[in-house]
Amino acid sequence: MAYWLLKTEPEEYSYEDLERAGRDVWDGVRNPTAQRHLRAMQPGDLAFIYHTGTERAVVGIARVATAPYPDPQDPAGRFVVVDVEPAGRLPRKVTLAAIKADPAFAGWELVRLPRLSVMPVPEPLWQRILALAGG
Repeated sequence: MAYWLLKTEPEEYSYEDLERAGRDVWDGVRNPTAQRHLRAMQPGDLAFIYHTGTERAVVGIARVATAPYPDPQDPAGRFVVVDVEPAGRLPRKVTLAAIKADPAFAGWELVRLPRLSVMPVPEPLWQRILALAGG
């Protein structure tokens, strides 16, 4: 199993929206590096859902429900999407400020490449975020 982080603007699509849907397509990713990460996802992988904008915090966990498949909104067939399902809210949000304050995260993409919308989360960092969230 691999771990990921998926960014979303909560005003456009929030973790609460995913909970209401029960399962949804993770689409709209166009950055080549983020697309490469999407292509590496497998069913059963877990992903933190990170709210961008004014919230800037990891708020919940999603489970990847499908292997990557062609984005139905992309007639050229260059992009892929995956389906995700909610796997639970974090007991406490983990803010970007808390992540940046922790030296363990210094080399992670969330800190180094803040515009990247899909990124891997090394297992030690996954566990650290869970600990910071109180879970």
